Amino acid sequence: MNTPFIHRNLPRLLLQARESVMAHTRPRLREHALSDQQWRVLRVLGEHGVVETGKVAREAFILGPSLTGVLTRMERDGLIQRSRDPADQRRTTVEATEKGVQLVATLSGAIEAHYAWMEASLGKDKLAQLYALLDEVIALEQP
Repeated sequence: MNTPFIHRNLPRLLLQARESVMAHTRPRLREHALSDQQWRVLRVLGEHGVVETGKVAREAFILGPSLTGVLTRMERDGLIQRSRDPADQRRTTVEATEKGVQLVATLSGAIEAHYAWMEASLGKDKLAQLYALLDEVIALEQP
């Protein structure tokens, strides 16, 4: 049976690439009892500090209802703390606790080592090109 498709399945390839990269990261996360989603939240907080929950959801690609559960578990485990935004009491901000900051510091070394290995394997120019192409695809598909 011939299909009407001419191009390769880009969403599947992107998912496969993600899973391939995460196969190196996931065992490290599990050593610290972290889910992928919890790591994405900690990564956002590690990059931005105190963050409004809406921005955490967007940056970590977690839907609002799921984020609520993720943050509740992380707060219970002492990784984050939530508080009302002093400028707008309707908004909630999130920040990593000292325990969360230490976990980011611990995991970032292994993750950066994996990125360095990818850069050495692919070459600095190819990795930069991959980042640039992904950024272009993301921008292209924005409404």
